[in-house]
Amino acid sequence: MSQTMLVQGNHACALGALAAGVRFFAGYPITPSTEIAEILAKELPKVGGKFIQMEDEIASMGAICGASLGGFKAITATSGPGFSLMQELIGYASLAEIPLVIVNVQRGGPSTGQPTSPSQSDVMQARWGSHGDRGVIALVPSSVQESYQLMIDAVNLAERFRTPVIFLMDEVVGHMREKLVIPKTTPTIINRRKPEPGELPYAPGPDGVPALPPFGEGYHFHVTGLIHDETGFPTGSPEVTEKTIKRLHQKLENNMDEILRYDELHSADAEYLIISYGCSARSAEEAVRMAREKGIKAGLLRLISIWPFPSDLIEEKCARFKKVFVAEMNYGQVTGEVTKVLGRSKVQPVLRVDTQMITPRQILEAITREGN
Repeated sequence: MSQTMLVQGNHACALGALAAGVRFFAGYPITPSTEIAEILAKELPKVGGKFIQMEDEIASMGAICGASLGGFKAITATSGPGFSLMQELIGYASLAEIPLVIVNVQRGGPSTGQPTSPSQSDVMQARWGSHGDRGVIALVPSSVQESYQLMIDAVNLAERFRTPVIFLMDEVVGHMREKLVIPKTTPTIINRRKPEPGELPYAPGPDGVPALPPFGEGYHFHVTGLIHDETGFPTGSPEVTEKTIKRLHQKLENNMDEILRYDELHSADAEYLIISYGCSARSAEEAVRMAREKGIKAGLLRLISIWPFPSDLIEEKCARFKKVFVAEMNYGQVTGEVTKVLGRSKVQPVLRVDTQMITPRQILEAITREGN
């Protein structure tokens, strides 16, 4: 029998992590993500898991790296400034190919900024915050229900592609309360692939993803943040360096069909399209309804997986529209990516950076000005 409850997005995120098989959490409390730690502190011991409150966010990342290498599905949760502190070890986990999930419940910044106010200003930090060149997966939920299901997907994608996954929530989704229905059926769970006898620890499979042997089960291998060959030991070889960096990107780019997630509303007959994500997409959805009541054919493309950026999808979906509006609560971080694909003349940003939620009327006014 399914279970129905009224919970915050942060609560749903924690329950999704448990359903995905997460059994280790290390973190440092920071608004607006703290409820995730609070829920997991209560629930993890009940299922044999471990919870540790660390001294800071750097230590938290180190702990989940170690736990994951030991065979646990591991996550941490933080917000903007804490996410910044984690960046060096996110890069380490990317190069060492350690599967884990970092939940970033975004808030106003920069620095400590507006710690209790909403924002979507860490989109680029999720992509480029850490040192060096690497691929990255980031998922963005828009509702409490999606915070549950998408968290399961995030853990699965981390295990499938042996990589850190950024779960990019925002204060509005994290703190609002909605109905959550937990299905009675057991979710599909992906577990990391163990190596065949004689298989090197960093030898990629046909899909570009190496197997991951858990320490403690008889496997011994070297883990480093230095560029390494397929044995795991460091090398200064230019050829191996180029091959490794390319593979970190290509193991994601070549499997976009497994990563790409999006949703559409009334886009089939629309003349104007809104691109949005997270909490802003909720306002955009209402703006579409209001526009249609006024006789303006508007549609919505909601991005759910935001990195790797779905450039091919944007190009395919947006080619025929007169104008594409990008609604987001930052100074144009996704707007810039869309503009790279479509050009400046076709893209109209609808932005908000004053700590207030972007409204349907704000988006509608932008569409109406264009329509007139």
